[in-house]
Amino acid sequence: MGERTYRLTLAYDGTRYRGWQRLPNGAPTVQASVERALSELFGREILVSGSGRTDAGVHAEMQVVSFTAPERPAEAALAQLRRRLPEDIGALSLEYAAQRFHARLCATEKTYVYRVWNSDAPDVFERRYRVQLPQKLDLAAMREAAALMTGTHDFLAFCANKQFKKSSVRTLRRLDIETDGAEVRFVLTADGFLYHMVRILVGTLLEIGMGRRAVASVPEIFASRRRETAGETAPAKGLCLKEVRYD
Repeated sequence: MGERTYRLTLAYDGTRYRGWQRLPNGAPTVQASVERALSELFGREILVSGSGRTDAGVHAEMQVVSFTAPERPAEAALAQLRRRLPEDIGALSLEYAAQRFHARLCATEKTYVYRVWNSDAPDVFERRYRVQLPQKLDLAAMREAAALMTGTHDFLAFCANKQFKKSSVRTLRRLDIETDGAEVRFVLTADGFLYHMVRILVGTLLEIGMGRRAVASVPEIFASRRRETAGETAPAKGLCLKEVRYD
């Protein structure tokens, strides 16, 4: 049998991992765990490419992965992979892909969800996946600011990589702020995201919601192109990669 390109869809709880990307010191990462399981399954070293590099503590409901390996029936390989993965990483599907398919380079849109528990009541069962913030938030001000953030902009001020040299222009197609009881949920969809961009956008909106900065500061942040003008980076555990889309 020949070589095939595979498309693997994963979900994972990022709590105990140092992020998606494999690290040289052998620290626990999602990529390293997946590559270890696949290498055992196929009997040779398998390296994978993910659709995005989630940070330490960030979760994913849909992380898409591509890799090349010997041809095997995908359904049987999926069942065997599931037995080899730890319980906090789930293989949702495995299928053959076009030879040139690349999980990151072929992605056209990603959606992230950030969850906040806006209450002083204990958040016992969701504490790994929501950030607790007891102070009441001004949702109207936050939504007004979110509208200013939506669209095509240079998001360099919302990027934590000081050495970023490529284009920092992105199109943020959606930034909705939803509520469900005490939960405040930020839903962000874009053609791509910069390093820590979602968490900095959310952190800035939360500061506006708490009255620590004005809605009018948003255009000034974009114009400055300086990270220090935006809000704090929101904690990782509230963030989840929700969906990755391909043409």
